[in-house]
Amino acid sequence: MAELPDFMKYANRFNAADFTEKIQRIAKRAGAKLVYAALILYYTLQSDRTSAADKAIIIAALGYMISPLDVIPDAIPIAGLSDDLAVLLFVLKKVWTEVDPEIQQRAHEKLSRWFDDDEIEEANQLFDGTNEN
Repeated sequence: MAELPDFMKYANRFNAADFTEKIQRIAKRAGAKLVYAALILYYTLQSDRTSAADKAIIIAALGYMISPLDVIPDAIPIAGLSDDLAVLLFVLKKVWTEVDPEIQQRAHEKLSRWFDDDEIEEANQLFDGTNEN
């Protein structure tokens, strides 16, 4: 896997309104895995149980995702969102212990509004190995 970009410098680009707009706009093109990871991180960010340090890296990752100025521009088909997914998965693995089953369920319910069963099954594979250290 390629080296991750310095996504921490994107923390100031995150806000809930831009996140919601971007997720709705790119959902189908991005794929269920990216959207699921983003939703889980977004809901984890809202949790009172999430540490300040973990919130900081979640904010940076979500800021990176919504920024039009990331390493691979999102307008490039397929590759444009691959760096976003890599960052989201990296952070998801870092904060996995903060992710409650209720957060996963909430994200899954939102995902089911936008994707069909086959796409959701692909998103469920996101957790293959996520909680391994």
